[in-house]
Amino acid sequence: MPADQKWPDILWIVRHGESAGNVARDAALAAALPIIDIEARDVDVPLSARGKEQATALGQWFGQLPEHQRPTVILTSPYLRARHTADLLIEAAKLDRGEITAVVDERLREKEFGVLDRLTSIGIAAQYPEQAEFRRILGKFYHRPPGGESWCDVILRLRSLIDTLSLHYPGRRVLIVGHEVVVLCMRYLLENLDEERILAINRQGDMANCGVTEYVYQDGGHSKEGSLVLVRYNETAPLREHGAPVTTAPDAKVATR
Repeated sequence: MPADQKWPDILWIVRHGESAGNVARDAALAAALPIIDIEARDVDVPLSARGKEQATALGQWFGQLPEHQRPTVILTSPYLRARHTADLLIEAAKLDRGEITAVVDERLREKEFGVLDRLTSIGIAAQYPEQAEFRRILGKFYHRPPGGESWCDVILRLRSLIDTLSLHYPGRRVLIVGHEVVVLCMRYLLENLDEERILAINRQGDMANCGVTEYVYQDGGHSKEGSLVLVRYNETAPLREHGAPVTTAPDAKVATR
């Protein structure tokens, strides 16, 4: 590793496997219901059976990489679906827990939705029509529901996570397991994007469960810092290679993203 390198050698950012919230959200939308039927609080929503299969398949893909290319650091959202994804991945990849650094980091948590929690777009229009109008005017990047977060709020907490990567994990191979908005906001930061460009990426389609986004370190030549260069985004080949289903449903509170 160059003495002045500040970035990991490789950075993977993946969305958790399909959750019970994804399944409940699809059922609510299909039935045109105002509320998504989930008993657990969002932080405790577990993986679905398909989500477990996806996490295992992704772990098998990592396990087939040469040893010098596998993750040495795993940072995980505290939400159950993300932690379970990481655990299944570590097991399937046969990573030695004594050799890797595993950290649960609350900065990687899901975007918070406040009063709009568990509501579909139908429910929001019925119960909080003023919030639906505020979101239309402000756009999803800046709209902050009462008690919740905007994309900018998520980006603010992730800025310090970027500092953690450069201060504590230069030259390491880091895997982040988080949520769809977290993946997009990390792209915003790492690639120095603006509102228009990140929302254009978002409009291309929903993030796949266990889809892989990968950056590799590139020496900057005359630059002291170098940079992380995007080499794949929302890649589902690891799932297909190991026979796992590909799912792209947003989490339960899709209407407020």
